Amino acid sequence: MDRDARTVRRLVHSGETMKLHEQVTGIATRADLVAFIEALRADLLSNPQEWENATLDQYLRALASWLEDCSGYYERKGQSVPTMPSWKNVAEMLIAAKMYE
Repeated sequence: MDRDARTVRRLVHSGETMKLHEQVTGIATRADLVAFIEALRADLLSNPQEWENATLDQYLRALASWLEDCSGYYERKGQSVPTMPSWKNVAEMLIAAKMYE
């Protein structure tokens, strides 16, 4: 089974494809993060018009900006900024960079 097929299989839940932001909440392992990154890439290829930061340059700039400003994100969630990010925190960073300005 190729990588894209594995990604699609992991994203199907109760007969419906999970949205990216829904998938982030369930990330606990490195394998979960790998599947999420594959899904993020597939989303970019399928829906580039939905990405504010569709080029690598824009995406990396947004990722760096979000990391500088992420305290507000975690405060709104009633959490402190992680000092040791989890696999889920990495996914939160990656999905934020999709749209962050």
